[in-house]
Amino acid sequence: MDFSEWTLSAIREYDSSFSWMEEYRFNWIPQVSSALSKILEGYTVIVVTDREFKWYSDYIIDRVNSVNKNRPFIPVYNIDALFPQAYSLNETMELDSLYDMFDISFANGYLFWYIGSGEHRHYEYIEQNKSNIIWRLNHEVEGIFSLKKGDDLIDIKLIQSFKLFDKALEAALVGEVEL
Repeated sequence: MDFSEWTLSAIREYDSSFSWMEEYRFNWIPQVSSALSKILEGYTVIVVTDREFKWYSDYIIDRVNSVNKNRPFIPVYNIDALFPQAYSLNETMELDSLYDMFDISFANGYLFWYIGSGEHRHYEYIEQNKSNIIWRLNHEVEGIFSLKKGDDLIDIKLIQSFKLFDKALEAALVGEVEL
């Protein structure tokens, strides 16, 4: 099944509290489709969030490889787990060294999954590669999944967005969708 059709169908399977995603799916689909293709090719996913959304990074890491899921484990890591000082790096040379380390460590390739307002120093690097997943808060950019940080339901929308991503990952792993 085409990924766009699959996404719309999956959104509609959820209860009405998820209907908001129908209008956002047009920016969600290209990024997630590309990311899922990369994951199937053996890429590692490195999750980067603004400090305020660290809880969401933990949520993703906690659930993506739950032992209760009947699928292979996916290489998804929080940037803090890979390099605890990552958030304190500010100089261009320091950041270049970190990304050189990732290039060496992940020979099959890697992509970033950024969730935040774009204020994080790493964002400048992450946005340059169109293969990365960017869930930008408070700034609408064509082709980037964007939500309003001040939305009273932002936490719920992030959790629902991950659930859809996880369901899409499952569908991609079993060949249920064409990416």
